[in-house]
Amino acid sequence: MILLALLLQAATPGANETVTVTAPPKPFAQTPATMVVEPVAMMIATLDADGDGKTSREEMEAGVKRSFDAIDTAHAGSLGYLQFADWAERWLGDRNALPSPFDVDKDNDNRITLLELQAHFSRLFSRFDRDRDGAISRAEALTIRTTAVDANGPTGPLRPKGERPRDRK
Repeated sequence: MILLALLLQAATPGANETVTVTAPPKPFAQTPATMVVEPVAMMIATLDADGDGKTSREEMEAGVKRSFDAIDTAHAGSLGYLQFADWAERWLGDRNALPSPFDVDKDNDNRITLLELQAHFSRLFSRFDRDRDGAISRAEALTIRTTAVDANGPTGPLRPKGERPRDRK
């Protein structure tokens, strides 16, 4: 017991000693290259019906129809924007996930038909199918972002001397 008290007394700084405490360095907000999966890309990947690791256009169209029919329980043939938010929450993971109903509703009638949803997914399919082989692989569903992002949004690269590029006039 006495030994412990002596050790504690020796480890305690004296009255006129200054103790400096430094915080750990602030980590980077994000690494320069990050892999991201958009909610629609994740949904498309889950529509791989035959389990071959790729989603064909036919598998995607059938899956989009199943997802639409699961929300259109009244069999009205269209979804209002609130029903579309229910669809997005169930199939994309969040009511506010993209695509926005305003992007999908091409005729601006405040209703989204199966044809409008499939047409939007067809455009997405063309965007994700980078090698144009008619199927989206898991690798194609990934988006690689090379611009760092912090709480204020994307940040530009720094110049070698640490200066940001200036606007040219």
